[in-house]
Amino acid sequence: MNLTASIVVYKNDLRILNSTIKSCLESYPDMHLYIVDNSPVDGARALCKDSRISYIFNGKNLGFGAAHNIALEKALCTSKYHIVINPDVYFNKEVIPEMYQFMEDNPDTGLSMPKVLYPDGALQHLCKLLPKPHNLIYRRFLKFYKAFEKYDHLYEMRFTGYDKVMDVPFLSGCFMFLRTATLKDTGLFDENIFLYTEDIDLSRRIHRYCRTVFFPQVSIYHYHEKGSYKKFHLLLYNIQSAINYFNKWGWFVDKERDEINRKILLNYLANDRF
Repeated sequence: MNLTASIVVYKNDLRILNSTIKSCLESYPDMHLYIVDNSPVDGARALCKDSRISYIFNGKNLGFGAAHNIALEKALCTSKYHIVINPDVYFNKEVIPEMYQFMEDNPDTGLSMPKVLYPDGALQHLCKLLPKPHNLIYRRFLKFYKAFEKYDHLYEMRFTGYDKVMDVPFLSGCFMFLRTATLKDTGLFDENIFLYTEDIDLSRRIHRYCRTVFFPQVSIYHYHEKGSYKKFHLLLYNIQSAINYFNKWGWFVDKERDEINRKILLNYLANDRF
């Protein structure tokens, strides 16, 4: 088997989840798909009748990374590539085959992500530098303060135009096309990070070993409802995950982060990209 994928479910809209499942199976018929359900009831089971789907019901919320790791541990033994996909994503048939071919043509790439759009076609700026504490604080609590906007735009790498293949140290967990051989070196998601910063952590660990690449030749659609802006318990998860991330890598002193970000910016300066 060359390709597996996993979707972690927690009380999701089953209509939207069904479109995500269809997108996967129609885009790459030989894929095996794991639906890992953290919900208290197994309502998603009804959508998993296809023989290409393995339904795993946990009955409790293990967290994003821990649930995906259940599927990833199986994928390490069975497939060359694995895709981590959010349950609020959908896309056209060409997406996975083109990304698969890109990974085949670029064996130095361990992680890739397509262009991500809102359902209305607006661009989501999900290519980012590795964050400093003020980046996350501003984005969550100080958006109204326009003086910080230029730093946010730099953090989101907007200067690149999002129109060419490029190396990015932090790629969103909404759609991560992973080379399983790389994960054997880096390890899987850090299960001490329950939700929200686990993708930063895994991206930077992969970036240590090989390329982490934005591939804008294909696009996906992502509802991206920003739950932590609407629900207090999700905000608490967000804050705790950020604390766990910075405790692990360093708050104000993180030489690796600074060096990675510096190299990314110098690369674009050298190529007159902004």
